[in-house]
Amino acid sequence: MEADTKIRAKYLRALEEEHFDVLPGDTYVKGFLRTYAEYLGLDGQLYVDEYNSRFAREEEFPVQSPAARRPRPRRMESNFVVVALAGIVAVTILVVVAWKFGSSGTPTSADLLNGGTPPTTTHSSTTTGASEAQGPPPTHASRSAKLVLTADGGDSWLRVRARSATGDLLYEGTVQQGQAQRFTKWKRLWIELGAPAYLDAKLNGKPAKLPARPSIVVVTANGVRVVSTA
Repeated sequence: MEADTKIRAKYLRALEEEHFDVLPGDTYVKGFLRTYAEYLGLDGQLYVDEYNSRFAREEEFPVQSPAARRPRPRRMESNFVVVALAGIVAVTILVVVAWKFGSSGTPTSADLLNGGTPPTTTHSSTTTGASEAQGPPPTHASRSAKLVLTADGGDSWLRVRARSATGDLLYEGTVQQGQAQRFTKWKRLWIELGAPAYLDAKLNGKPAKLPARPSIVVVTANGVRVVSTA
């Protein structure tokens, strides 16, 4: 079982005897439970849910205080409506004034600075020429996140999915010391790290910094972003 699941025998024994304090943290427990259960032909998610209901810490399930659930006073809603109506009236007045002065041929401040009111046709042609000279805004094609994770200093469990927490499972298991896992064709990776302190990460050929504690991170070509920490 240790060879097939990549989980040390002492951790498998701890799972069987529910000695979860032997494992480094909740992230390890959940990952090992899922892997071990599925290896035995069982529903891994069922055992993870049972662990969450029996052993998860209270801070993982925050309860909203009664003050937060209290509805907002009607006075605030009324003030918002008044402000919105005032804004609509102000915009309407500005539109009417602009239309009136525009129809009467009154020069604008920009025209006065230029020494007169330029013809409408000349202004249009100048604007068109500037737009054609500038051309369309440049676009930047998104790059793939070429990530290499190498176990350095110890073994490290991890789970890697494409795009999101429910995306395709790319890898799940324990990276032995000295081994490496490469992910090169995905633009976004969702990674659960069991012992990131033992991992050396390189993103697009450059060193990338990982959190010190078991965490969930999102990796793109722009860098590593921590989603949550155990």
